[in-house]
Amino acid sequence: MQLYESIEIFSWFKIYFTENPGMAFGLEIVDTYILTIFRIIVVSFLGVFIYKLIKQNFKFGFIMCLSLILAGALGNIIDCTFYGVLFDTSYGQVATFMPEGGGYSTFLHGKVVDMLYFPLIKTTWPSWMPFWAGQELIFFRPIFNIADSSICVSVFILLLFYRHSLSVSISERKKVHDG
Repeated sequence: MQLYESIEIFSWFKIYFTENPGMAFGLEIVDTYILTIFRIIVVSFLGVFIYKLIKQNFKFGFIMCLSLILAGALGNIIDCTFYGVLFDTSYGQVATFMPEGGGYSTFLHGKVVDMLYFPLIKTTWPSWMPFWAGQELIFFRPIFNIADSSICVSVFILLLFYRHSLSVSISERKKVHDG
């Protein structure tokens, strides 16, 4: 697909090809390189943390949620790390895999591919609404990927069902477990 091309599956669901250079919702707070290095460091610590939790027999659901966050983050890291090296630009054309002249970017400077778009409600803001009156309103505008979904759903489940497990430190849990 070309950049910004979409395929309508249902009126409320589209495959919409976009490249995200930054964080969630396309925010670009820091350089892509710094963001990728930060992600790699966080994922490394999360991997070690999960390993320790497994050794301490933490609840399976808690470990599964953390593992899904790790998997989603790894998926996005792989995109940031290699996508720009392996593909040329998608703007106005379908990207070429392994082009002769190299990709559109260098190692650790790529973008994350986002493609899931759910414009559930498309309407206009009412005339009485300050600032946005008469402008287009699309409910659920973010475009995301499966890795993003894995992270968001897991964080939601952690906050909903494992809030206590999040607040208990590993050392306290170990003392209780070793009894």
